[in-house]
Amino acid sequence: MTKATTEEKEDKAVATKKPSEVVSRGEEFEHWVERFMEDMWRRPFPSLFGRDRWLPVRPLGIRMPSLDVYEEKDSVVVKAELPGMKKEEIEVSLTGENLTIKGEKKEDKEVKEDDYYRRERSYGSFLRTVSLPCEVKSGEIKASFKDGVLEIRMPKTEEAKKKAVSVKID
Repeated sequence: MTKATTEEKEDKAVATKKPSEVVSRGEEFEHWVERFMEDMWRRPFPSLFGRDRWLPVRPLGIRMPSLDVYEEKDSVVVKAELPGMKKEEIEVSLTGENLTIKGEKKEDKEVKEDDYYRRERSYGSFLRTVSLPCEVKSGEIKASFKDGVLEIRMPKTEEAKKKAVSVKID
């Protein structure tokens, strides 16, 4: 090896990534597919020639809401985080043992000042369905919405209350 090639190798910088920045190709692909599927439900017919064909973009302002589903002694409770939404933009329905929470947000902001004008529009919607752990009394469901949290309380049927069985652990 000549001295020139040894010096060239020493001058080259080695690029490294922090452990938190290293993502396997499988994880990267999985993340891309998840984003693509979420966006496909929001925009089922994207442009075939635009940049969004390969780079799905999330609409502003709405994501799938986080849900907590739990049982109390006499009821099933579902809590959904819906920040920035109004109760008029939310729809709740029960079909069999499936509870569906649906929402749509349309926002149009306009600012007129002496030296500029700005108008922004954003749109987003979601639909989330959850299977309930037991039968509930559909006529007695109560829902409340406060500070961006939707709480749905569903009383259990008498049969569902009786089905609870304690199991002894050895």
